[in-house]
Amino acid sequence: MRAWVVDRPGPIEREPLRFVERPVPVPGFGELLVQVRACGVCRTDLHVAEGDLPVRRAGVTPGHEVVGVVAGIGAGVSGWAVGDRVGVAWLRRTDGTCRYCLRGNENLCPGSEYTGWDADGGYAEYTSVPSAFAYRLPAEVDDVALAPLLCAGIIGYRALLRTSLPPGGRLGLYGFGGSAHLCAQVALAQGATVHVLTRDEASRRLALDLGCASAGGSHDRPPEPLDGAILFAPAGDLVPVALRALDRGGVLAVAGIHLSDVPVLHYESELFYEKELRSVTSNTRENGREFLDVAARYGVRATTHPYPLSEAQRALGDLKAGRFDGAAVLLTALLPGER
Repeated sequence: MRAWVVDRPGPIEREPLRFVERPVPVPGFGELLVQVRACGVCRTDLHVAEGDLPVRRAGVTPGHEVVGVVAGIGAGVSGWAVGDRVGVAWLRRTDGTCRYCLRGNENLCPGSEYTGWDADGGYAEYTSVPSAFAYRLPAEVDDVALAPLLCAGIIGYRALLRTSLPPGGRLGLYGFGGSAHLCAQVALAQGATVHVLTRDEASRRLALDLGCASAGGSHDRPPEPLDGAILFAPAGDLVPVALRALDRGGVLAVAGIHLSDVPVLHYESELFYEKELRSVTSNTRENGREFLDVAARYGVRATTHPYPLSEAQRALGDLKAGRFDGAAVLLTALLPGER
């Protein structure tokens, strides 16, 4: 099969990925072999490729927003059949026995493993997944539209939960890429007023097209105080900016797995009046199932930009440079002229 591997982590401009031929993986005990049809391009993939996240598996294949079909079944698997449609997401495995797993916080499991970081992911024609961590997908949504839901959507949903936004609340979204534009649709459907703060003009237009109340620059002041905010951009300097925009008792949730350093905070203007700063760490499988149900109920749809699998490195470069709104999706089917 064809697959991308992180050869030498570094700036995407230096092409740290390499396109190679690899054996099709053999599903282990409890695993499914998945023939990949589409794989979303997530900012976390960029962090893996550029070395912002420490190497967990040398030569790993990135990608954790996978839509595919079951192509093989390992021993010990029940409830799945060859040909079933399947989704593969970021959270790949937990120990199931630690204090966090036992209290329903498997996203905090110290033994957790992740697709495209600890194990090879979906920038390939085949991947594998433990059947207990695979998602069943709705039949009525196409592969490209579904792929970004499997991480960008799920993480955005958990981030929204972490804001404890009151009914009809005022929500600020800092950064408006793949995750934020899906989160906005959920928040709007639930009755929130959404204000978007982002550097990219195309993303600001998309925000307004989706029904957001305003769309300004990253460091702009929203037109009204916020009850909650989510920082999607990996820019620590925006933390005090977002905190200052919160109303009394407001909550800022930081959605990224990587964030540049946060400047010194000024207590009186940025944290006083019971404002809260919260992080978001992965998600639980229950979050994933809930979000897929919510997305189907509200008709949440990703704005997507397809790339052939062979152009994964270009897709990551375009993501870093902000050359598209919404989300990029890799397609494994050969395009004209490809070999």
